[in-house]
Amino acid sequence: MQNNIEIRNAIFTNNIKKWKIAEKLGVTDSTFSKMLRKELTKEKKNTILNIIKDLQKEVK
Repeated sequence: MQNNIEIRNAIFTNNIKKWKIAEKLGVTDSTFSKMLRKELTKEKKNTILNIIKDLQKEVK
């Protein structure tokens, strides 16, 4: 089973680029990909999911 499946699903279903999320987090895209390898804390997950929601609004 993959770690951070909620985040991965949100990225896929909303067609958001990982580098855009990384940019909003203030990290490189490779760092963001590495972050997803291990299960994140609830706080960090919420932060990332909120970024995805914000990016979703920008697309529309």
